[in-house]
Amino acid sequence: MSFDGLFTRAMTKELKNEVVNGRINKIHQPYKNEIIMVIRANGKNHKLLLSAHPSYSRVQLTKEDYENPPVPPMFCMLLRKHLEGYIIEDIRQSDLDRMIVFEVKGRNEIGDVSYKQLIIEVMGRHSNIILVDKERNMILDSIKHLSPSMNTHRTVLPGHEYVMPPQQDKRNPLEASDEDVLRALDFNSGRLDKQIVQSFSGVSPLFAKEVLHRAGLGKQTAIADSFLGLIGLVKENQLSPTLTIGEKEVFYWLELEHIEGEKLSFSSLSELLDRFFYQKAARDRVKQQGNDLERFIRNERDKNVNKIDKLKQTLEDAQQADRFQLLGELLTSNLYAVERGMKEISVVNYYDENGESITIPLNPQKSPSENAQRYFSRYQKAKNAIEIVNEQIEKAEEEIVYLEQLLQQLESASTKDVEEIREELEEEGYLRARKQTKKKKSNVKPVLESYTSSDGTQILVGKNNKQNDYLTSKAAGKDEIWLHTKDIPGSHVVIKSQDPSDQTIKEAANIAAYFSKARESSSVPVDFTPVKQVKKPKGAKPGFVIYEGQQTVYVTPDLDLVRSLKN
Repeated sequence: MSFDGLFTRAMTKELKNEVVNGRINKIHQPYKNEIIMVIRANGKNHKLLLSAHPSYSRVQLTKEDYENPPVPPMFCMLLRKHLEGYIIEDIRQSDLDRMIVFEVKGRNEIGDVSYKQLIIEVMGRHSNIILVDKERNMILDSIKHLSPSMNTHRTVLPGHEYVMPPQQDKRNPLEASDEDVLRALDFNSGRLDKQIVQSFSGVSPLFAKEVLHRAGLGKQTAIADSFLGLIGLVKENQLSPTLTIGEKEVFYWLELEHIEGEKLSFSSLSELLDRFFYQKAARDRVKQQGNDLERFIRNERDKNVNKIDKLKQTLEDAQQADRFQLLGELLTSNLYAVERGMKEISVVNYYDENGESITIPLNPQKSPSENAQRYFSRYQKAKNAIEIVNEQIEKAEEEIVYLEQLLQQLESASTKDVEEIREELEEEGYLRARKQTKKKKSNVKPVLESYTSSDGTQILVGKNNKQNDYLTSKAAGKDEIWLHTKDIPGSHVVIKSQDPSDQTIKEAANIAAYFSKARESSSVPVDFTPVKQVKKPKGAKPGFVIYEGQQTVYVTPDLDLVRSLKN
């Protein structure tokens, strides 16, 4: 639990320094559980993100862009009515709980001074954003509703009194002494890190493990010294926001020495959270939106895999065409010896130099001539099947490559990209076209992601096949440089330059590798060649091209580099 009470305290101070006395100018609700507030403070605009997402709940300033729905949700409309134009008078934390309260003041629709509280409870799946009329302590609305049947302690519904979440009877670590720490711990029973969490408010297992790690194997007083030393950093606001990249990514307000991995430092907690949550929440939303699409594509891919297995078995059978012809001819030569009802017959194979006998299986329900004709039919069918089956195997393999490419595109897609992939599958006949898709204008140009290399050169990226085709065939100049991972599903990338620097080529190749199936690999081969060397075969699937005259560069995908180049 990285966003614990101590992290919340530090974040509250950061927000106070940036946006207290600021004016709330705009409010958006881009997603179901997230609010964006644009606040004018200290001569500039700040974007404040409030998230009640069950997995990614947090409060922070953000520099990321979010897509807003065409029609704002009801909760967003209510916040606009009650908060736009209001001034943030104070930002405070409730004790050391994971709760941040925004105290706001403004004038209501009839011009009277009005005081409101916007309360954000950062509590995992119980997270919430609640707007309260401060003078009456009455809930105006919340992003999540809690009925009495759902929670017996408190009701979170419009018109009800706001009741704090249940309080835990724990010591305040900010007021603790050496004796308090030692009295709270029983060194003869139980894990000490769990005891620290159970005894002090606002601390997480992450913090407790760091305390014990820094205390080492010293005396009991070393644990108290370690605990109070770290608490002192919080009290004095001596923060070192750090992301540790090991088996998994972990963020905290200080550098965690007990977790091994690469350490990335940040100038603020908000910058740290932007980096940690970059695309994580978006991936979760895309997964929910495109879950049915991903399942459909995987099923189609698996069907083609099974189809190839069956076709290969058919091909093996077809290889026996000559044997079917032999059995038919031998049976025809020995029809006089065959009687209806026989299950097999042994005849001399006059094609064999040694004249050995061969046993021919028969269908007892058929006449001798029908049995012979059956072998000639199987011979003809097998002979014709070889060419057809090879074509079908090749087609199925192309389908698998295409579907694998779509799965890769879903992994890095935005919500808008998912809709374009869905439209593509409808156009290709995989899905039935929806009415709204039929009504869409065909001349709408795909929106490409834009990046700028370190020397100022523009780099464009296609995130799906519609964008890839548009980028390569229309948006790119014929002498500009085109890139794609070698034999690996991925995005088309174009450098808007005829003679880019080696550094720009490497940066563009890194982007191409990042938006490919090899994102988690190292030394990924990326081909690059002028756009005029890239051709789309007639009748090829969307996004499929062939190219020549390429050179290859090897790169290891770097998320931080890709983020730094994003426009």
